[in-house]
Formats: sequence, structure tokens, C-alpha cells
Amino acid sequence: MKYQSLTVAAALLILAAAPLPAIDQLAAPAWSLFRGDAQATGVSPGPLPKKLELLWKYEIPGGAFEATPAIAEGVVYIADLDGRVLALDLQTGAKRWEIKLETGFNASPALRDGHIYIGDLDGKFHCFDMQDGAEKWTYDTGAEINSSANFYKDNVLVGSQDATLYAINAKTGKLAWKFTIDDQIRCSPTVVANRAFLAGCDGKLHIVDLDKGEAAATVPIDAPTGSTPAARGDMVFFGNEGGVFFGINWKEAKTIWTWQDERRSQAFRSSPAATSDAVIVGGRDKTVRAFEPLTGKVIWTFTARSRIDSSPVVVDQRVFFGAADGRLYALDLASGKEVWQYEAGGGFAGSAGIADNRLVIANDEGTVFCFGARP
Repeated sequence: MKYQSLTVAAALLILAAAPLPAIDQLAAPAWSLFRGDAQATGVSPGPLPKKLELLWKYEIPGGAFEATPAIAEGVVYIADLDGRVLALDLQTGAKRWEIKLETGFNASPALRDGHIYIGDLDGKFHCFDMQDGAEKWTYDTGAEINSSANFYKDNVLVGSQDATLYAINAKTGKLAWKFTIDDQIRCSPTVVANRAFLAGCDGKLHIVDLDKGEAAATVPIDAPTGSTPAARGDMVFFGNEGGVFFGINWKEAKTIWTWQDERRSQAFRSSPAATSDAVIVGGRDKTVRAFEPLTGKVIWTFTARSRIDSSPVVVDQRVFFGAADGRLYALDLASGKEVWQYEAGGGFAGSAGIADNRLVIANDEGTVFCFGARP
């Protein structure tokens, strides 16, 4: 194994020079975006009970989920590969409403101002009403949408496999601008201030000026990726299909450190979670790793029984994620030791949503699980 970095002193200066996003940006009152916040940190303000129990599950026979649920105002919103968009009661798991489209979804819903925003596998981007699922507008991109949406000012941002990032007016569905790269966009756009970060299938990190809809800078990453970058301060973190994990200073458009296991390098499909002390990511080599944000040094590792494409979520000093063998895990954030496990069956590609003392996650056998503490 190896990692490459600047000196610790230099890295400290880089992170210290720029403040972290404001607390109200990080600590959203609901899980309204794929990674919990605009910076894609994967960190929840919590809390969650120390002892988690299965409270309910909602099953679709023959169904399959790859998406991460969004949660707001006591309702879970999620879409499946068969074209269902569901609203489930967070407390009971009862279905509030369901709509069925002709094509499926593997992107996660994004919520804002009473609306659900999500793209489908045919390349159509939808805006639905959160109350009843009524469709407000659609916008056609040129190819499949895997990207979950984010927001900047009046616009909703979404990437497409047609290699384009679209900025669409969230109320009207009219195009504000679009930004095209050289290959597919599968990641979700990460937003800090007036910048978006796209880790592209063209082997570049794209830093986009959201006021102009133009490139601000690019950084080579040497291989394609669909991993969504996690942002903390001046740094963004993500892995690629070549098994390399990056820590990049986005203000300088410069790679600060990289890490790769040269003995058995496998792709990163998981998007990382980033705290001030650790960056945590799962790998297709069945291993979760925690890196020092400043240097890329490995703090700890945990090996599961199967590949880990599910993106980790940090809450209450615990790291939660699913594995392809259908197990859910919680690890101690400081040590990486297992503190909880639940064998759900199936497999997990999607990640957990956290809200109102509950954790919600769905598997590839069509089941939504909700965990919390019983009264």
C-alpha cells in the first residue's frame, strides 16, 4: 500500500486557510439530498439511538432498489428500478402514495420547497409534488440519469450520461444553462459556495462556476468514476475506477494526496463521508477505510464479507453502511471496530438516510427497512 502527500504542515495550512461550511449548511433538519447536504459530506447531525431495532419494513415483491431514500416532515421518499416513486410514513411504514412510470430509477430523490426532483433511466428529469406525487414538470436530457440532484440559488442541478450538467429552474423546469464534459456524468454534483464539483467518466475532476455555467478548473484523476465528491473546507475527496482515492484542494485545483492498494487494487463505487477528523469510504475489495483528511494516511480498516458500494453515513460517532451480501454494519468512527450488524438479505447498493432518530435504507430485493428504538 502507499499514499502520497504534502507535508502535514503544508496540509494544515491548506485546511486552516478556509473555513468549513456553515453549520446550518451541514446540519439539515431532514435527509433531503443523496449525501445529506449540499457538500455531500454524508454526515448527519443525528441523533440515533444507541441500540437500533427494526421498526418496520415495506416490501415490493420482485422489486429492487439502488437509490438512497430522502426523508422530510415524517415521510420517506424513494424510487425503484421498476419506475415506482413511493412516499412512506416514517413512523409506521404505511404507504401514503405511489406513482408508477414506464421506466425505472437508480438515482436518489432530492427535496426542496415541497417538491421531489429525480431523474430516470431514460434520461427524463422529473419534478413531483411531495404531497401527492403529482408531476409538475419534466426535462429531457440526452441519456440515462444516475446523478442525484443538488441545488444552487433558483436552479436544480443534475448530471446525465450525455456528459452534461444541467442547471434547470426549480419552479418552471426551464433550462438556465448546461455544461458539457468529454464523457458521462454519473456522480451527483457537490456544491460549495458558487462552485460545483463533478468527478467525471472522462478522468477529470471538473470545478464549475455556478454563476456562469462555465469551467473554473480541472484536475486529472487518471480514470473514470461515478463517485460523488465529499467536500470539507478547501478539500474534496473521492475514489475512481482504478482504485485510487484522492484528496484534492479545489481552490488551488491541485491533488494534495492519493492512496492506492497496489497489491489488489479495486474500484471505488462508494461515495465517501467526510468529517473534520476522517474520510471514510467503502471499496469493491470488501474493505472500509478511514483516511486522515490532511495526509491520506490510513487510520483504520474494516473488512466485510462482500463488496461495499453503499456509501457510508456518519452519525453519533458511528459509521453506517450496507454490503452486497445484505448485511448492515455500524462501526466505531474512532477505531473502525464493529458495534452493530443486521442481516437483512439481498444486497445494498444504496445508502442510508437519517432523520427523526431513524435510519432508513433499501435493498435490491425491493425492501425498505427502518431502524430506531422501540417506545
